[in-house]
Amino acid sequence: MRSNSSASPAPALSFGSIRISSSPPSGLTQILSMLDYAAEELMVHRDFHAALDACDRGLESLNSVEQEDSRCGEFKAGFCILGIQALAELNKWDIVLFWVLQQYEYQEKIPAKIMQMCILLYSKVGEQAVVQEAARVWLHCPSNSRVAGFGTVTELYLLHVLIPLGHTEEARELIVGDVGSCAFTEDQRQTALDVVEERKHQNQEPLNPRQNPDPETNAVSPKGALIRKLEAMLKFFYRRLLLSSTSSFSLLRVFLAAVLLYMLFVQIDPALPSSFIWISKLLQVLRQMWNTMFAPYYQAHRKGL
Repeated sequence: MRSNSSASPAPALSFGSIRISSSPPSGLTQILSMLDYAAEELMVHRDFHAALDACDRGLESLNSVEQEDSRCGEFKAGFCILGIQALAELNKWDIVLFWVLQQYEYQEKIPAKIMQMCILLYSKVGEQAVVQEAARVWLHCPSNSRVAGFGTVTELYLLHVLIPLGHTEEARELIVGDVGSCAFTEDQRQTALDVVEERKHQNQEPLNPRQNPDPETNAVSPKGALIRKLEAMLKFFYRRLLLSSTSSFSLLRVFLAAVLLYMLFVQIDPALPSSFIWISKLLQVLRQMWNTMFAPYYQAHRKGL
């Protein structure tokens, strides 16, 4: 995948919505090769330090190229997208926005695709406040309202920044204001307002001590997941028995083995109140299986008497 500067022509590269032309001028051939090298180090060799270094060198080289060429912006966005991914893999998410601003200088000049990546990254690590100001400035820049990704940035800003931070009033103002008018249709604005109002009511509801959720009860433990899987397996075998016209002994043995595995792995303690529901379900399935398999023989025997 490594490019040779002497090769012709250079292949096309695509990074999200950024697509780089397959026929760059001679001055950009070396930069395209560096972009190809950075992508290879990131995605193939998983050498994130080398990928980030290649992105830095590529961005420095772009400063010496004629900026009138429209493809310079595409190369720059490509290097930044790869650089953000490399920084995230290196657990250097805290400097991502600073690093991006070094390349674009002004928050409102950041491309929509890169702003989306920054919002998602800082939301994933629970640091939405870091990107809040940059996203706010970007959205209120009139020239950005005409770019293709404006609506997506607005949606991500609402769902992943304002609402998680509890800034419902700012979210409402954004939706009903100029930003919301440019980003959403009327139905989308109403849906967004409903989401904000629901979150506002949740924040205002007092916490009832009697209804305080118990983490030990509501948390999905590995044992609880195993119980649900085994219960689904039992129901599957029961349905197979219903659909079968004859009671196959092999199918019966498989079903009984499943029951034994159920009891072995779950290790139900009948003395525990929490075990009652699972014992009841197991008993119900066994009764249904018994009736399905032996009820016809029992009824025929009674008629014969």
